[in-house]
Amino acid sequence: MRNSEKIWDHVEEHRDDFVDLSDRVFDIPETLYNERRSVAEHRAMLERRGFDVTANAAGIPTAVLGEAGEGGPVIAILGEFDALPNLSQRPGVAEPDPLEPGGNGHGCGHNLLGAAALLAATAVKDWLAASGARGRVRYYGCPAEEGGAAKTFMVRDGLFDDVDIAISWHPATFTSVNKANSLANTRIDFTFHGKAAHAAGAPELGRSALDAVELMNVGVNYMREHMPDDARVHYAYLDAGGEAPNVVQHRATVRQLIRSRDLPGLGPLVERVRKIADGAALMTGTRVESRVFSGVSNLLGNRPLEEAMQSEMERLGPVEFDDGDRAFARKIQDTLTDEDIAVSFRRCGMPPPEKGLALCDFVAPLDLEGEGGEGSTDVGDASWAVPTVQARVATCAVGTPFHTWQTVAQGKSPAAHKGMVHAAKVMAATAKRAIEDEALRDAAWREHREQLAKTPYVCPIPGDVMPPVPGRPADR
Repeated sequence: MRNSEKIWDHVEEHRDDFVDLSDRVFDIPETLYNERRSVAEHRAMLERRGFDVTANAAGIPTAVLGEAGEGGPVIAILGEFDALPNLSQRPGVAEPDPLEPGGNGHGCGHNLLGAAALLAATAVKDWLAASGARGRVRYYGCPAEEGGAAKTFMVRDGLFDDVDIAISWHPATFTSVNKANSLANTRIDFTFHGKAAHAAGAPELGRSALDAVELMNVGVNYMREHMPDDARVHYAYLDAGGEAPNVVQHRATVRQLIRSRDLPGLGPLVERVRKIADGAALMTGTRVESRVFSGVSNLLGNRPLEEAMQSEMERLGPVEFDDGDRAFARKIQDTLTDEDIAVSFRRCGMPPPEKGLALCDFVAPLDLEGEGGEGSTDVGDASWAVPTVQARVATCAVGTPFHTWQTVAQGKSPAAHKGMVHAAKVMAATAKRAIEDEALRDAAWREHREQLAKTPYVCPIPGDVMPPVPGRPADR
């Protein structure tokens, strides 16, 4: 049996400092390339722990790398710290209670995600120094996972070229190895240019950009029947032309989010959406231009790494929650529907228990088949660059829907902290095993190369598109 306890001890040694880090990031929720205070917290922690720090990674002011160790394989541990808009919520309160009306909140638990990943990297650093093992651990502090695709830009710029294995995790309602189910996607901004006119006095002189956006959306809606069942298209108005209804709007912008099961299926869908935009411009006498905002690939699984992480997860066991944790989780569940809770089990692939389960008290088997519910993540692009494995660890009540106030309400709870530290132990133990076990690394790369031989990687973001950092041009 492998000696995982030593690296768990290194995690425990630092747990309080990193719980504090997760809470500080929770208190400064920042979104999409605005995470300046959050990255400063992570950078300061890296410097205090003695990592060699690289700021402004891939030209992104809110991205940071920290490395420790010498020689040997390079193990990347991926962290995040971005929040979501309009999800401000007071922690520890089981009812909607915004801290700041219209403010941001960590509706996907990334305050926990980044802190646990950096805690795991610190434990591996300490273990390397204590054991004399050859190897390097590199922490990737990644912004803008929620739609900004920072890791995709990092992959495109070569920041994973020398990495042997990548490891990450995500807060969840169940504890399991993450299934490699995610959708490739791209976000494209379509801006229509028309001609302004007096909407009552001379509407015939105008050409409405807003009409064009609305016709485009109608066209995309008719396209839905003729897409694969697991494809998705969503949209948001970025500029609806202003607030004056007595003006024919001469400019309007819509962002289309197009998702597909995999990269090969994404391209044809994008081309169809572009043709619909051209058609809307033709019908309205306007002109359309488009710009890719971001894009991510679907996740590639890696069976050797998943089996290794599963064994480390089973050795550690489930998160040890207490009665106080379960009591608050039940209060959260009281705000949910039976369907919310049932969906959690279906997505995990577990049958619902006969009695209510407030918090996950088991480690899910590796080969459970969940039902749907896939989103997208820029970890997908890391998984095309290097063999990658992720954990999901329980941090909140069973049934909690993410991207909601309920997730934020639990983001600083004792249960969340316990799950966060547990995730760090799983990642650190998996990293230790990958450093020590050359056969594991070889098997992981053999499977990875076989997948790329069937479907070569093509970055979903064009080479001339820069990370959409506020205040900087989006094109090179």
